Amino acid sequence: MTSSALAGHPFGTVITEETLKQTFAPLTQWEDKYRQLILLGKQLPALSDDLKAQAKEIAGCENRVWLGFSVSGEKLHFFGDSEGRIVRGLLAVLLTAVEGKSAATLLAHSPLTLFDELGLRAQLSASRGQGLVALSEAVQDAARQAQA
Repeated sequence: MTSSALAGHPFGTVITEETLKQTFAPLTQWEDKYRQLILLGKQLPALSDDLKAQAKEIAGCENRVWLGFSVSGEKLHFFGDSEGRIVRGLLAVLLTAVEGKSAATLLAHSPLTLFDELGLRAQLSASRGQGLVALSEAVQDAARQAQA
C-alpha cells in the first residue's frame, strides 16, 4: 500500500483533535453530536474495493467496518470506511486521533481518549461501544506490527 493511494482524508491533518474539541464543545445534546458525527463521516472518502480488500474488516462492529494502515518512516497512516453513517463519523474521529503518529505514541496513549474528551463514548449503544473498542485494538495491533 502506498501512502498516495491512502491520501485523501482530512483527519489528523486538516481536521485535528483541537478542531474537533472546538466543534463538539458547544454541543450539549446528543442529537447535535450525532449530527456532527454524520457530517464528519461525509468527509471520509469511500474506499475502493481494492483498498477494502487490503484493509482489515473489524469484527465486533454493528456495521461493516474496514481499517487499514501503511507505515512511512516512523509514522503510521490509517484509512478506513464503514457502511453506517454514525460509524463513519466515529471512524473519522478515530482517524483524527491516530493519523500520522508513531507506533510508540499510539501504544502509549489510547485512541479512545479523544472520544471521552468529546463526550461521545458515554452516549454510544453497547454494540457501538464494543465496535469502538475493536477499532482501538486494531490501531494498537497496527502499532505493534509497525514496531516488529
